[in-house]
Amino acid sequence: MYHWRRPSFMLYFGHNSGSPIFQVFMPTDLIVQGAALPSFLLDSLTQATGAASVNMEGTQRVRLKDAHRTPEFLPLMPLLEREHLDWGFIPAGRRLADYRLIAFDMDSTLITIECIDELADFAGQREAVAAVTEAAMQGEIDYPESLSRRLALLAGLDARILARVYAERLQLSPGARELLAACHAVGMRSAILSGGFTYFTERLRIELGFDFATSNELEIAGGKMTGRVVGTIIDAAAKAAHLKRLKAELGIDTCDVIAVGDGANDLLMMAEAGLSVAYQAKPAIRAKADVVIHQGRLDSILGLLSDAFVSAEKNF
Repeated sequence: MYHWRRPSFMLYFGHNSGSPIFQVFMPTDLIVQGAALPSFLLDSLTQATGAASVNMEGTQRVRLKDAHRTPEFLPLMPLLEREHLDWGFIPAGRRLADYRLIAFDMDSTLITIECIDELADFAGQREAVAAVTEAAMQGEIDYPESLSRRLALLAGLDARILARVYAERLQLSPGARELLAACHAVGMRSAILSGGFTYFTERLRIELGFDFATSNELEIAGGKMTGRVVGTIIDAAAKAAHLKRLKAELGIDTCDVIAVGDGANDLLMMAEAGLSVAYQAKPAIRAKADVVIHQGRLDSILGLLSDAFVSAEKNF
């Protein structure tokens, strides 16, 4: 069993300055899981990360102790994906119970669909809306502009379609319910921070027992969507600001937070977390996240926090 260790501190003085600069070096383990790890790739990972040792944890999980995320690791990411492997740089010895808050993006993360694309399907605008969605997810246009463009295409759509999308098309991502239950079981709080719509986030908050939810409120007049939102658009900066506010309200540190997302508008939110998880994410997001779940279910995160994974298996 691994135990949480305090960070090591190094104090040094910067050039041309008498002010001390603190750097924190947190030991991390690289955990690779999901399939057998080929020996050639294990050797490359060990060399690239400078790992001190290698522990085999069953046939489908390997822990590289005291591994560092160096520039040499980046070219190995496509090889990990090709071998159907997920991975994460985890603070050494940290368990699920050491975290106090988990925050999820909604569309294509907590759930399998983009709600706005499904609404657009009912409006006969699916292709046009999906093209703008993809551009936003890739970071080609900013989120407020993309949302405004897409909503304009939905003006006049019967608001009752919202209920049909929820009932007929919305599905949780595999492992979402199990991950959330495991987090709640160890006393973590939970939040949905979404650029999507309150109709969906509020229903999910109630159904799944989330503590918090933040998203955009669709403007509806005469039973039809106007193509606008009420108030300020919840974009990447707003999602990050809400997570920062939650940390302050709960009195928790950044290292106590897990944030899960898939698109460019999640990066600022993920930067406010001690453990950032890219789930079925775009390449640019995978390149910056601490954890990449591209092959497994959402609850694969539990396997990376291995002590919690054992107890979670007993509970479900």
